[in-house]
Amino acid sequence: MADPKGFLTTGREVAETRPVPERVKDWNEVYVPGSLLPIISKQASRCMDCGIPFCHQGCPLGNLIPEWNDYVYREDWTAASERLHATNNFPEFTGKLCPAPCEASCVLGINQPPVTIKNVEVTIAEKAWDRGDITPQPPERLSGKTVAVIGSGPAGLAAAQQLTRAGHTVAVFERADRIGGLLRYGIPEFKMEKRHINRRIEQMRAEGTRFRTEMEIGRDINAAKLRKRYDAVVIAVGATTARDLPVPGRELNGIHQAMEYLPLANKVQEGDLTVSPISAEGKHVVVIGGGDTGADCVGTAHRQGAASVTQLEIMPQPGEDRAPNQPWPTFPMLYKVTSAHEEGGERVYSVSTTHFEGDEDGNVQWLHMAEVEFKDGKLEQKPGTERRIPAQLVTLAMGFTGTDRENGMVEQFGLELDARGNIARDEHYATNVDGVFVAGDAGRGQSLIVWAIAEGRSAARGVDRYLTGGSSLPAPIRPTDRALTV
Repeated sequence: MADPKGFLTTGREVAETRPVPERVKDWNEVYVPGSLLPIISKQASRCMDCGIPFCHQGCPLGNLIPEWNDYVYREDWTAASERLHATNNFPEFTGKLCPAPCEASCVLGINQPPVTIKNVEVTIAEKAWDRGDITPQPPERLSGKTVAVIGSGPAGLAAAQQLTRAGHTVAVFERADRIGGLLRYGIPEFKMEKRHINRRIEQMRAEGTRFRTEMEIGRDINAAKLRKRYDAVVIAVGATTARDLPVPGRELNGIHQAMEYLPLANKVQEGDLTVSPISAEGKHVVVIGGGDTGADCVGTAHRQGAASVTQLEIMPQPGEDRAPNQPWPTFPMLYKVTSAHEEGGERVYSVSTTHFEGDEDGNVQWLHMAEVEFKDGKLEQKPGTERRIPAQLVTLAMGFTGTDRENGMVEQFGLELDARGNIARDEHYATNVDGVFVAGDAGRGQSLIVWAIAEGRSAARGVDRYLTGGSSLPAPIRPTDRALTV
């Protein structure tokens, strides 16, 4: 192990963030560049090298966390990178964006702050890039088989890279103008600068993966025709159908889904737009939804110069410590203060929107809400608690309900859906259509980036097995696996 007494002698330290007045004036990542390197070896020494490392259970990728913690403690960065990349195609993505179920299941976390696994992970990846340890890994020979991957989010990219390295000729189809899916246009620049995606794409291009942008399967290309052109198809289009809010006034101008609002801000950073057509500048902004997407809207509104920002959540405020019914090593629902919340705004819990009120021109001006409470297992409004708050821009960040059905892809393939509206698949990630597989949120439902990468890797094994009769590719999870919760 690293330092046998590390968890006793060293306290938890995390990456340092830039001062709020400074960072809200730009779109760069919120962390101080280089702030992790001086502390990360000591942080890695806090790993207890447990006989049964429950962090492996928390991470669906099966990351070899104690092993690379030991290498980081010894500053053997090449070995640390090798062990990290053995299970994760894109560790800098997860190191920056994953909510870290591995840390929630860290054994040290039973009675102390857990190891800063995410920070160690992202530091290894950054050092690997700086040292030139990350290079293209083209296959030694080609199989002569072709695969189309639909969607270029983390599941699609992971599947594509695994299949390319296995020797298949892979083409990734993306309906947007750039590769990356929600990583590109759903994650704000201040959480992950897009240069991290760009260099991974260049690595994949050098390995042989081909990319086709602005091509939507179902609209631009008939899905059935695509199937005839390729030996296998992987569907990794995500769960992009947003949950709506059917209350009076929803039709007013200024009420948008989060994934209408966030991509435009990212397009400004890409240089495609000078100013976002949906801007929070000078407006009272209300974000409905208390999750990570809602927090992304909050941080974006701050940077656009909002007059005020209020985030609403229908559920009660979580506690700062584990609840008795959420014991270790489950992933607990805790009160989380993200970098966006540090930058200002108000958070209101246990409230439900009743209706919107607009001006004579049809623009939203007020949001009416009421407090809610659980009664007989159901949320009910509390009489006499209704009030209104100013709302000139409203973003809906209430999650997603399934894959896109409007573009015709599901029907053109003839795919079957499960009871939740996701694309059904068997134990090998195969759909009911021969040679068509599904990975990520399109089959699992809305989930985390670490599950998406794990699904992409696992689905790649199913495809490789279908094409060649066997496979040596890893499959870290089964389609039926779920996070450990209560």
